Amino acid sequence: MRPALPATALVLAAALWGLAWLPLRALHDIGMAGWPLAFIAFGTAGGCLLPLLLRQRAQWRADRRWLLLIALLGGWANLAFTTAMIHGEVVRVMALFYLLPAWGAIGGRLFLGEQIDAARIACVIAALSGAALILGAEALLTLRVHWTDLLAISCGLAFTGNNLVFRARQGAPVASKSAAMLLGTAALAALALLALSPTTTPPSAAAMAGAAGYGLWALLATTGMQFGVTHMAAARASILIIFELIVAVLSAVLLGEDELSAREAAGVALVLLAAIIEARRAT
Repeated sequence: MRPALPATALVLAAALWGLAWLPLRALHDIGMAGWPLAFIAFGTAGGCLLPLLLRQRAQWRADRRWLLLIALLGGWANLAFTTAMIHGEVVRVMALFYLLPAWGAIGGRLFLGEQIDAARIACVIAALSGAALILGAEALLTLRVHWTDLLAISCGLAFTGNNLVFRARQGAPVASKSAAMLLGTAALAALALLALSPTTTPPSAAAMAGAAGYGLWALLATTGMQFGVTHMAAARASILIIFELIVAVLSAVLLGEDELSAREAAGVALVLLAAIIEARRAT
């Protein structure tokens, strides 16, 4: 395998996730609500991996309860990310989602017994300080945080839990775990639709086709991310994944979707610093 191939795949996958807000907003503008969009998109993506999931069942049968947990955690992470990206501010959502290093350090310590060294303490402080700046003192003091901010934070927490289970259950194939995550998103979206929006007007054929196309976008991004992470050193992969946050912030600001105050820009910088500290820590 050419050495540059995994890095290229990882950078392209990170760019796809960083630009995901573009197709999500476009689909919402033509009448595709978040939950139907997630159901169709991730159902399409998970369906593409379903044959592989069934073929590998002998390898994951002993871990089937853990695959269910991945479906729940990863499914909520994807559903929350999709909804928050449609209705929230792109930069805020991405930055709050990227509190992953802080949650990863805390979760790794609590559930995997990993040590928290000075670098990880600095990482947690930088990430949480950045989040405080992004949310603002008034929101924190009055506890009036916007619901999309809460979705973004919950998305990061769920994705961290998903990653912890991914790492803890090394015996299950990566493709099967990815399929469980994608199908879990579709299942949770279907439950949300049935329970909370049973009278939702069906989207147009064009909107449904667009949602299926976004599902292929998500599948390509997920596959590229997993391929890159699997075939690269962890430290280098972690650095390249940060490109997702950079792409999202720059694209949203340059295309006029978001405006950053000095306080919010400082918060994003601190979150980015935390991600870099966590990535360099593996070297």
